[in-house]
Amino acid sequence: MGNFSKVSVANDARTELHDKLALTGAEISVNALPAGACVPFSHYHKQNEEIYGILSGAGKAVIDGETVELKAGDWLRVSPAAKRQFFAADDSAISYICIQVKENSLEAYTNDDGVVSE
Repeated sequence: MGNFSKVSVANDARTELHDKLALTGAEISVNALPAGACVPFSHYHKQNEEIYGILSGAGKAVIDGETVELKAGDWLRVSPAAKRQFFAADDSAISYICIQVKENSLEAYTNDDGVVSE
């Protein structure tokens, strides 16, 4: 396991993978809110954008005062300065992944960064 890390994630309210996987370029969290619940605070970042993927359920995000409806299969990018807060729907739990990376740090991706090995 020298070149990879693996971890199983329980069905907790929040699991941060930075330490569990020894991440060096991103923070990833897996989050679950029961029906009617919300993240108890609004927040923003100094330099990191966040990418949210809705895994199951439904809810909403309030971003800079604007409501964005969310459902399974949706993906959302939020710039660092945007104030955000997440809510589960009154009748549905929501489960989502959050990927946090430094804004404008991606220099190459997919085929530009990948090398076919033999």
